Amino acid sequence: MIIDCAAYKEGVRVGGLLGVEEAAAARGPDTFVWLGLRVPSPDELAEVFAAFGIEEPSVDEVLEVHDRPVLAVEDDATTFVLRTAHYDANAETVKLGEISVLLGHDFVITVRHGRATPLGGLRQRLERDPEYLALGPSAVLAATIETAVDDYGPVLDGFERTAVELESDVFSGEIGNRSARRIYHLRRELRELLVAVDALEDPLARLLRRQRGRWHIDVVGTLEEAFDQLTRTINRARSLSDLLASALDANLAQLSVQQNEDMRKISAWVAIAAVPTMVAGIYGMNFEHMPELENAVGYPIVLGAMAGVCFWLYRRFRRAGWL
Repeated sequence: MIIDCAAYKEGVRVGGLLGVEEAAAARGPDTFVWLGLRVPSPDELAEVFAAFGIEEPSVDEVLEVHDRPVLAVEDDATTFVLRTAHYDANAETVKLGEISVLLGHDFVITVRHGRATPLGGLRQRLERDPEYLALGPSAVLAATIETAVDDYGPVLDGFERTAVELESDVFSGEIGNRSARRIYHLRRELRELLVAVDALEDPLARLLRRQRGRWHIDVVGTLEEAFDQLTRTINRARSLSDLLASALDANLAQLSVQQNEDMRKISAWVAIAAVPTMVAGIYGMNFEHMPELENAVGYPIVLGAMAGVCFWLYRRFRRAGWL
């Protein structure tokens, strides 16, 4: 589906929404076209490729889901695929999307899949800066990468809030298997984000090395800022992963301590219960000559002795911290 399609002459939008054929014909020496697509069908994308004369990459290569960011340079054409992210605070999950940017000398095509970052706001922001937009399709690519990298920040903010909450729960004594499962789940989601973010570093670095000196200095500056922000994002994600690992270790350590305390309590009560059990077992053997059988106060004496021993054991276990 076409979200927006426009021609830009010296950084200024010419006319309104264009069709594919109109956009392809509008290109010129000082005019480029920016076509934005959202989950296009194979036939729709094939029509776009035919209108703009794109042979590589193929329609199937653009529509397939990429596990990692991709950079492909063919003559004057550049293809850059990056992953976008959105954090669902209620489900504590990260939703990954994808943006494919196809770049030519007089056109730029953006294709969004999944929960990809909307580019409508970016287009409006660039249209308010015609001087930068006049730098051409490379400026759109650099701004798109910068926007996607900036959007990693709110995702990590969501992870950080949840991680701090989990850490507070663990160290406040709220421990258990549920907390451990929640931490494992959050670490898995964070790991999925980290893989997508970390994998962007190499293609972005290669793009900078290849185009530094070829593209305008302002475009290269935008890419360098995006690269620096990406590096900080990766370090922050790794720090959050370490924080969750520490919280998990603390949770497991507290579970182990609690289990040891439970075992001590159980052992103490078993030892106390063993006294009347042993006495009852002895008197239950039905011998004729046993202490206090003929004494009228024998039964109360035995009961009192058992209660006294049990109370003495209880006091000793309490002092030892087992009860």
